[in-house]
Amino acid sequence: MVFDWLKRAKSVPTPVANVSIDLHAPIIELNAVVKAYETAAGPYVALKGIDLVINRGEFVAIVGKSGSGKSTLMNMITGIDRPTQGEVRVAGTTITHLDENTLAEWRGRSIGIIFQFFQLLPTLTVVENIMLPMDFCDFGTEPARRERAVALLARMEMSEHADKLPAALSGGQQQRVAIARALANDPPLLMADEPTGNLDSRTADAIFRLFQDLASQGKTVVMVTHDADLARRAGRSVTVTDGQIANPERTIQ
Repeated sequence: MVFDWLKRAKSVPTPVANVSIDLHAPIIELNAVVKAYETAAGPYVALKGIDLVINRGEFVAIVGKSGSGKSTLMNMITGIDRPTQGEVRVAGTTITHLDENTLAEWRGRSIGIIFQFFQLLPTLTVVENIMLPMDFCDFGTEPARRERAVALLARMEMSEHADKLPAALSGGQQQRVAIARALANDPPLLMADEPTGNLDSRTADAIFRLFQDLASQGKTVVMVTHDADLARRAGRSVTVTDGQIANPERTIQ
């Protein structure tokens, strides 16, 4: 379930230990990451020794065909899945061996995740959807949470929709709300999984420009996409083919 990790985060009484973060250090570092799965046909290696560095404030597109390993790579970065071998360090924390509860809390505070199909809770209003991550991570008081949610909606040009249910919004409007929700806890990193795949070209372009604006304001944005044309418009593209990075000379800047 999409919000399972948020539920686990709320159940943890002890916060993640404070980490001294070097703002000049990369925000994402993957070293020799391998991910293998056991299948009925035998072992399947989805990632084959990935090395990747992404710096703070970059807008990076991870591009590849279906089955290339790009979604598995995203799952390594977000801690949704764990590597079979190798090390993953994100936002100043080596996440490879964190227990599930600590990992869930770390994710809630460090990463905003944006999904292709929005994943807004249908029974909550727009503003309540944005407040939800703040609630689970004990971010401020309830009035402060609502104030921040309203401010984020204004940033997304969605203020007039605050008290509507998601079903009353268009796809592009729901994605704007999803982006606002991802920003709720002010994470340094945004991860977007095919965020324009369910949108028409005009709306997709508007969402893409939102990501560009967020990167220009200091957020690190990593967008997983199968759209090579869209990927070329990002600050940098990383192509994944058969579980390997096909353009390794461009993965480190």
